[in-house]
Amino acid sequence: MRKKLLVFGQPDIRKEDADEVLDSLKSLWIGTGPKVAQFEDKLKKYMGAPFAVAVSSCTAALHLSLLAAGIKSGDEVITTPLTFAATANVILHVGAKPAFVDVDKHTALVEPSLIERAITSKTKAIMPVHLCGRPCEMDEIMRIARKWKLVVIEDAAHAVEAIYKGKRIGTIGDFTCFSFYVNKNVTTCEGGMVTTKRQDSSELIRTLAHHGLSLTAWERMKGVSTYEVVEPGYKYNLTDINAALGLHQLDRIESSWKRRREIWGRYNDAFKKFACWTPPDVQDGCVHAYHLYTLFIDVERIGKSRDEVRKKLYELNIGTGIHYISLHLHPYYRDAFGYEPDDFPNARWISERTLSLPPSPALTDEDVDDVIDAVKKVLKV
Repeated sequence: MRKKLLVFGQPDIRKEDADEVLDSLKSLWIGTGPKVAQFEDKLKKYMGAPFAVAVSSCTAALHLSLLAAGIKSGDEVITTPLTFAATANVILHVGAKPAFVDVDKHTALVEPSLIERAITSKTKAIMPVHLCGRPCEMDEIMRIARKWKLVVIEDAAHAVEAIYKGKRIGTIGDFTCFSFYVNKNVTTCEGGMVTTKRQDSSELIRTLAHHGLSLTAWERMKGVSTYEVVEPGYKYNLTDINAALGLHQLDRIESSWKRRREIWGRYNDAFKKFACWTPPDVQDGCVHAYHLYTLFIDVERIGKSRDEVRKKLYELNIGTGIHYISLHLHPYYRDAFGYEPDDFPNARWISERTLSLPPSPALTDEDVDDVIDAVKKVLKV
């Protein structure tokens, strides 16, 4: 057994990342400035997206995208309940209602056939979630959106490297929102990004992220001393310190992806005959971002709950995650909207069985061996 806890979601921080942060500190400009612009430009080129705006979190990115799309009080936004709270919370923050539809039991992604059935006169947008790094069925989602004249805001917090049928996630919907939180494939500790095809939307998002000011602090430093308040904005800007941490990670994004794919393959091979379901492959023409490696535990076969399995793994010093407990099962959403557990049966089924294993490229081969040995021990029937 391991002597030290293997932390779930540990970042892969290297010397060049720390040196870039130190360079920002030495420059004495640590707020939003040139390194944020560099980070935006690198990601925009990687995605092939026309416009990209860095913000303080994916939550901020989602919130600002809803505002830029004109979503307001009384509107409805169709999304999945099997996601992090931020996805639905931001819909409430703009006064709209999250309209949940169930997920596919196999992929855990929003089921396109259910989206069209959920559309009402109040529906204004669809917010698909590329859960764990697996791209949603974007052709069908975009077809539905265009038919009903709906905005598509993609929650791509897990999907910075994902590709759907030859198109990078970040170039398909009207807005795509990425996360660079501590456990993401690229981390800036806290941070996010919006990509969009519309220049006017990107300019509005940038203004809203900087208190609604006509000029950022960095722009004012370059000789323009006055500004105007043109929107009632927010404090959603990314700093150069944060951007500096992510710059070199973008340079090695493909090699990090390959290491996660390697770990993913080792897990798949190891757990084929155990009391669990391993993640399915993506279809041809698609690329999984390999953000989360998530097993579905066969709780009936082993006679243990997912939480009991997780506790046993912790006792063996293996940290794990749960992605996610469906939002309709949480007290706020359950009570506010009157949901019953079986309103979204597939999301509930997954919620009771899902368990994410450490996927970081920072893991050594010995770390991966420890995870495999512990899981086999706990899931052995």
